[in-house]
Order: sequence, then structure tokens, then C-alpha cells
Amino acid sequence: MKIGVDVGGTNTDVVILDNEGVLGWHKTPTTEDVFTGVVEAISSTLQKCGLTTNQIDGVMIGTTQFTNAVIQRKGLLPVGIIRLCLPAATAVPPLSDWPDDLSELMGDHQHLIAGGFEFDGRPISPLDKNALRRAGKILYQQGIKTLAVTSVFSPINDEMEQQAAAILRQEMPGVSVSLSSEVGQYGLLTRENSTIINASLVELAQRVVGAFHQALQTLRLKVPFFISQNDGTLMPADDVARFPVLTFASGPTNSLRGAAYLAGVQDAMVADIGGTTTDIGMLRNGFPRQSTHLVDVGGVKTNFRMPDVLAIGLGGGSLVTQDGHCVGPESVGYLLNEQAFCFGGDQLTASDIAVAGGWAKLGDNELLRGLPREVIEQARKTMQHMLDRAVERMKTDPKDLPLIVVGGGGLLIDWPVQAVSEVLQPPYAQVANAIGAAIAQVSGQIEQIVTLTESNRSEILGEAQQLAKQRAIDAGANPESLEIVEVDLVPISYLPDNPTRVRIKVVGDLPL
Repeated sequence: MKIGVDVGGTNTDVVILDNEGVLGWHKTPTTEDVFTGVVEAISSTLQKCGLTTNQIDGVMIGTTQFTNAVIQRKGLLPVGIIRLCLPAATAVPPLSDWPDDLSELMGDHQHLIAGGFEFDGRPISPLDKNALRRAGKILYQQGIKTLAVTSVFSPINDEMEQQAAAILRQEMPGVSVSLSSEVGQYGLLTRENSTIINASLVELAQRVVGAFHQALQTLRLKVPFFISQNDGTLMPADDVARFPVLTFASGPTNSLRGAAYLAGVQDAMVADIGGTTTDIGMLRNGFPRQSTHLVDVGGVKTNFRMPDVLAIGLGGGSLVTQDGHCVGPESVGYLLNEQAFCFGGDQLTASDIAVAGGWAKLGDNELLRGLPREVIEQARKTMQHMLDRAVERMKTDPKDLPLIVVGGGGLLIDWPVQAVSEVLQPPYAQVANAIGAAIAQVSGQIEQIVTLTESNRSEILGEAQQLAKQRAIDAGANPESLEIVEVDLVPISYLPDNPTRVRIKVVGDLPL
């Protein structure tokens, strides 16, 4: 049996699953210290199910703590920034186009050093080790505790980043070093941005993971412990202290994965309806479709692996105008139980429309007897139009796919949705995020730039697949369960020898 946990900004959700399905679940408000909320939610769920900790085989946790830290500008460290690039890549300095307040938090600790590679792996110039040592001494004197090291085309060859990290650790005892080759993808500036954000979060990551460990120790859960990544797979909890950015957007990802599990389908549209927003995404082979656009995190452009999700202002707490022509984006949010008409409040919400219309049971419908029928019908049409438009925007498949509705706001839906084959609202949809965490697999991914020809194509792709499989095994996957879920070949224009970017992703089950 496995425990899935989703630590959200408002609620902490917990589910317990075995091979047969969901055994029980519980929701509790998220606490500031994280620890208390997790302990309460897990212990309550175990009690509901009549289980002991000895019957649990593993714990999987999804969290928004690190995303929220960047957005709210809380818990971030100043970062020493090392770019290995000279004499190239100097036109745009680090932290360019960052919001002023976030840039100030990072501080003015930038050093451009000779080094880096061409796209084909040839050195731009030798690594300037003496300059690195001087930079390390300066940063150490400035009290810098964490570094972001970025080399030009390091995803092709990470040798110089590794050398730089070793030198800097000698000059700065106890320093944390984030390498861009381990964090981001191609694109120097966005990869550098991702690495800087990662470096700024390492101390917070240690505290949060420490709180999770403390919670499990308090509960006497001596089992493997994993954290959800933003690609729908898991990473060992201790790795989160090194790569907190890989957890960004794990909430929507877990929701999509949980929806696939609950509905029993691998290819579908998903609508996760909460109190304030509806997130629309697409499943391919049971995993979220990844965004092809630069991802904005707290005002900073990054190239993280993020699910392609469209958020609209439609939720259970969305405010409705008196004529029903406008729904959202303003919402009463977590105050729904106090402010909605059906709970004795004075705000007309989308939930009130569903209750008054007779397709949802919530609060006291007697409190809505005076609501005009024409307002109910108009508000229903408005919500239907909003959802239809969002689904059409996200749909890329020529055939109609099912739409899986999850989240606590799923009670709003009482109509056929355009451009989908059917609407599915499975049981336990309100805790899909926690379920997505519990069922997650581990993955291995390889991304390379290669020159493909008719004669070497099979050999190169075969080697890349084997490397991705090995990385999945190293992450803890059962070798017999490995599955290739993504093979992406993108030709790179305007470069000699017609290079191609190859990305292969392999997933596998944990041996629990």
C-alpha cells in the first residue's frame, strides 16, 4: 500500500492506495510549518482505513512550496552566478529581463569566465581555472552560500561545469553548487535562469524536505519517500534538496495523472476545477502534454519541463453577476462555506447556480428559492461557453477525446461539452492530485543534439534509448517495467550537418 500526499496552498490531501484502488482519503488545511498538516492528514487517513504504519510500503508527496516561494519572494538566497562563455555570449548579462525585486534578492554576484562549448561539443575556449579561483575567493568573502554555474551548450558536454564545480567547492567550503546541465534544457539564458532559481531555493528545500522527514518519523513511517516532479514522475526526497525547481507545476501534473488513473484512460482532455480556476490539460499515453513555450515563473523566463495547461477563471467560488452574464475571475475561494448564498452568505457564486439549478447538492438550497430561473439559465450558459472555449483552445487531436473532470468544483458541470466524445467524472475526483502523486513512476530522460543519417539513425537512437533506460533504473525503476513514453526528434535549422535534437523519456514502476 502507498500513501499519496498533495501539499497545496490551501489544503493538504492524503489518499491511501493498494493494488485494488483507493482505500481512503482525507483533507485538512495546510499549515505554515508543513509538518503539522502532513502529520494530521496522514494519521487521520490511516485511522479512517483502520491501518497501521507497518502496512505502508511507500510515501509520495507533491508540493507547491517552492513555486510559491518564487512567486511570493520568500525564503530565497542570494546567488553567486558563474557563466562559462568568454569570449562569446556576453551581449546579454545574467539576470537580464528579471523583475527588479527578484533580481535584487539574487544580488550582484556575477562572474563571466572563459570556457563553454560549440553546439557540436568543440570548446569555445579552455576553462580559465585561475579566474574561477579568484571568483570563488570573492564570493566566499561576500558570504555567498549557493552558486549557479552555466556553460554554453553544457547539455552537449558538461565537462567544464563539473570541473568548475570542483574548483569552486575547494575555494568555498560548504557551498551548494547548481549546474545548468542538470537543471535546464537547451537555450543558454533560460537554462541559466532556471539554474539561478534552483540555487536560490536550496536552503528552503532542505527545510521543507526536513519537515517531511520529521513528519514521517513522528508517524513512525520507515518507508521509501519520494517527491513529485513536474513531468509526472518521482524523485528521491533527498534529491529535492539539490533540484527543488524540478517540482514546479507538480500540482497540475499530479492532477492530470490522477485523472488518467481514476478514469482508466490514457489519452484524454482533463479539466481540474477548483475554487477559483479551472486548469485544462491533455493526456498522452497517460502523461501530461509538455509545454513547448517558455515558462514564466515569478516573472522569469525558464525552460523547465512543464505541463501544457490553460487556466481560466471558473471555479466553485467564482462570483456571478446578478444577470448571470459574467462568471469569475473573482472568487470567494476558501471562504465559500461562509460567503456563498447556499451557506447563508451574501455572494452569488457558481456553486449557488449549480445548487439552485438542481444538479448539485451543497449547503441549503432553500436559501436560493428567490433566485430567478433566467439568471440560473444564463449563468449556466456562460459557464458552458467558458469551458467549451478553453477545451477547444487546448485540443490538438483531430478526433474527439473524452474530458475527465476532477477537483472539488466538478459539481458545476451539467452539460455536454463541445469537441469531446464524453464527459467523465470518476469517483475520488476531489483528491486527484494526491492520487496522481501516489501512482507516479520514476523516469529517465536523455536529451542530445546529434547528426542523424540513414546509416546511423538506428544505432544513435538505440544508444539514446539505452541511456534513458539506464537513468530510469538508476532512479529506482524496476528494469522489467520500463516503458518508452516519449521520442521527440526536432531538426535544428541553419546549422551545418543538419543536427537534430533528440529527447527520449523512459518510465518504470518502483519496486514497492
